Amino acid sequence: MSERTERELPAESGQTAEGHESTRIRHRVSRRHDVPTLVARAREGDARSVARLITLVENGDPALPEVAAALAPYAGHAQVVGLTGSPGVGKSTTTNELVKALRAAGRRVGVLAVDPSSPFTGGAILGDRIRMQEHTTDRGVYIRSMSSRGQLGGLSAATPQAVRVLEGAGCEVILVETVGVGQAEVEIASLADTTLVLLAPGMGDAIQAVKAGVLEIADVFVINKADRPGADATYRDIQGMLGLGERAAGDWRPQVVRATAVRAEGIDDVLTAIEKHRTWLETSGNLTARRERRASVEVEAIALGTLRARIGDLKHGTALSTLASAVAAGEIDPYAAAEDLIKGL
Repeated sequence: MSERTERELPAESGQTAEGHESTRIRHRVSRRHDVPTLVARAREGDARSVARLITLVENGDPALPEVAAALAPYAGHAQVVGLTGSPGVGKSTTTNELVKALRAAGRRVGVLAVDPSSPFTGGAILGDRIRMQEHTTDRGVYIRSMSSRGQLGGLSAATPQAVRVLEGAGCEVILVETVGVGQAEVEIASLADTTLVLLAPGMGDAIQAVKAGVLEIADVFVINKADRPGADATYRDIQGMLGLGERAAGDWRPQVVRATAVRAEGIDDVLTAIEKHRTWLETSGNLTARRERRASVEVEAIALGTLRARIGDLKHGTALSTLASAVAAGEIDPYAAAEDLIKGL
């Protein structure tokens, strides 16, 4: 049903204005939550249906379990590539150039660009799409900006389910661009098959390279802005850091690639490194292991979210306040109180 049809739905004979309004709302809600139809249309490449499904995911809609069940048969077929790095290293520009190259190879691409939300207003610019406007009319590309909504780790809490929506929509490659991260935001590693860590010259010396925890998750290092002074030194620092690591025979050794994304230079080398890692994952059996770990993290997050919601409901009752009063009075210890709370759930 179109928006126009919905707005102009005629009142049935003898129906009051209130009844007409109720009927209009029921039609709108039914259309919005017609999950099988949304999934079917998303599978056909309808961008609006994909957008509505991701919105349901982001808002934690009650229809979310139905959405997940409908998408389950289509999961596990897309190649998920994560891009992370400090602010200003060129993640969005690199993502844009990767989309170009992948489309030139005839592959259907989805992009999830996570932007930081303000800790003061809760708002987010969602500006990464500005750099990717040239793909707006390409039906083989779907780009979605997402607010982190205060989530730590560089991603949004809804990102894993949004990836499932894009898989269901037939995307062969899904690029997940994190917010500008620091030294320890490594959540992307639990989501992506291949993680790209972008670096730029002049962002630290060899000591910074060694102590930055985010570098430990890289499957591929991309030295972006390689035309700038200091690029060779950054390349040597990363290679030296990799040389300190201990690897068993057959383990993956992260690739280090130079690129200048703003000039579309080195992008083919980046794609070659990604495909080389994909081949290693498949031949070594690590692809299945990674995806099982991803599913484990996802299930745990959903379970914890459900528990938090139930505990939140208890805050409005008496159980939690009674236990808190007992702990504050020294009548019971917090561990015993927590155990009682869990039993109450």
